Amino acid sequence: MDYQPDPDVDPARLVYTFGGVAPVASLRPGTVLTTWTRDCFAGVVRSLDDRSSELCDPRYLNPQTGPFHIEGAEPGDTLAVHFISIEPRETWGVSTTVPFFGALTATPVTPLLHQALPERTWIYDLDPVARTVRYQALDSNFTVDLPLDPMHGTVGVAPALGEVRNSLAPGDWGGNMDTPEMRAGVTCYLPVNVEGALFSFGDGHARQGEGETCGVAVETAMDTALVVDVIKGRPCRWPRIESDDFLITTGSTKPLEDAFRIAHSELVGWVAAETGLSVLDAYQLVSQATLTPVANVVDTVYTMTAKMPKSALPGVTAMGGVHARLREIGAGWRATR
Repeated sequence: MDYQPDPDVDPARLVYTFGGVAPVASLRPGTVLTTWTRDCFAGVVRSLDDRSSELCDPRYLNPQTGPFHIEGAEPGDTLAVHFISIEPRETWGVSTTVPFFGALTATPVTPLLHQALPERTWIYDLDPVARTVRYQALDSNFTVDLPLDPMHGTVGVAPALGEVRNSLAPGDWGGNMDTPEMRAGVTCYLPVNVEGALFSFGDGHARQGEGETCGVAVETAMDTALVVDVIKGRPCRWPRIESDDFLITTGSTKPLEDAFRIAHSELVGWVAAETGLSVLDAYQLVSQATLTPVANVVDTVYTMTAKMPKSALPGVTAMGGVHARLREIGAGWRATR
């Protein structure tokens, strides 16, 4: 299925929430979706002289593509989303400092007496062939090529209890988790809270450091191909990610240590369910084998991940093998391109 959003639509008409919006299309499980997403500024910040605080209405940040109604998805199920391809739509990306936003400045909920940091804009050249993202300092001639590592900062579904949540926020519905783990080749598992799931995604990053320290990654529009499936009757409480090499759990809240606790408790439960280990035995294994990258410390609440190497789980096929099955569908799609 090919869904192409209108590139000329007024930003005020785009989708900026999870929940509360009618679906733009219906997807059948096993269907490959090809589409694109705008950058977090809806494409209006494009030059070194542009300032997001001057050009962007704060109500219209982080536009989403979707939501998509997933046929057969019901509360109590898990939605599986396998990202086949995530590639920059442009040959440029943008990052900024935003007044009173980021990990190393005062914010509205961490008020301090200092003035806002200067607002600056950096433009990055993206080379899809060389697979590089070129950083250029503003105050000197320093440049460096960083690896291109495309990802989606926001991936989520409609929240439970009829809630409508802003696309700048992460939570148990997914949303603005901003984890670099959400790259091509992974399968994201999301809880289905409403009929049809109402899946949306966006916030493409050409690359992002763990933590997204200044609050803004290398933002760019993305061309994306993905395939969805529904795991019936097996709910997950928080978003999960599976790659070829890791089982990954997420937790989003404040303080950061509680996000850590959510991610690790979810991983303990997942490992116990997949291996048949007792909770205490799984706790011990997770304690000795797990990596814990920080996703972001800048959003309305923070996100942590916990990564269990599959090499520590010999013979385990997670979530009924859906990752491998969707990966094969993706490989078949690629072979026809």
